Amino acid sequence: MSRFRLSGMLTRTTLVIGLATGVAAGLQGCVLALAGAAGGTALVATDRRTVGAQTEDREIQVKALSDLSKNLPDAAHVNVTVFNQRVLLTGEVPDLASKQKAETIVRGITNVNAIVNELAVQPASSFSSRTNDTYLEGRVKTELIAYKDISANNFKVVSERGIVYLMGLVTVDEGNIATDATSRVSGVEQVVKVFEYIKPEQAAAATAAAQSTSAPAAANAAEEPTVGAVPDSSVSSRPIDQQPPAPVINSSPVHPGSSGKAM
Repeated sequence: MSRFRLSGMLTRTTLVIGLATGVAAGLQGCVLALAGAAGGTALVATDRRTVGAQTEDREIQVKALSDLSKNLPDAAHVNVTVFNQRVLLTGEVPDLASKQKAETIVRGITNVNAIVNELAVQPASSFSSRTNDTYLEGRVKTELIAYKDISANNFKVVSERGIVYLMGLVTVDEGNIATDATSRVSGVEQVVKVFEYIKPEQAAAATAAAQSTSAPAAANAAEEPTVGAVPDSSVSSRPIDQQPPAPVINSSPVHPGSSGKAM
């Protein structure tokens, strides 16, 4: 298994990295069809990002993984998640220099607007830990489906060592509902918000457009499998949103033709 992975509270503690950044009007819903690697079945999901933004996010992700794999030590285990040109780095690196180098590499990639560097300086996580993270991601997505006031399709879920990161273009209320729901999933140790907030009217327009576009294709789309509950675990009772926000690093201006290499 590659040490670089493409990704795609109250336990009750929440680290807030939410960027209350207004998104320009004109958000459009779209359908993102992903061909199944084995059976070729198309999975259809609505997405509030524009088609162009989705394409850029995939290009950033592929480029980042390639450059990180070439330039970081073999002991590094780095996951890259990109949403709306914002890059989330999770995993483990052997030293602080590697953590900083990973950030430098990603900052050099074209179209990267911001970096959230959550790499931990510690030995790489175990296979069982990564398996549990994959399981938690599925369990959280299943939990979000049960809430009628939000759409699970609007959230990207990433789990690392039991810490769940939530990304997406959402309203403040949607973000709070999803955070609370995620915090109630057994096995989740902490929730970290990495949202980009939009206004309710923008969300409504984007959702309506997405539903209109995806309706014909949804009839033939395969459903994602659900997963069972994970074992009970103790949680913290610290109130939500009372920890200081983790740093968000805005990238330097990027010029066309940037190599994405570390300085």
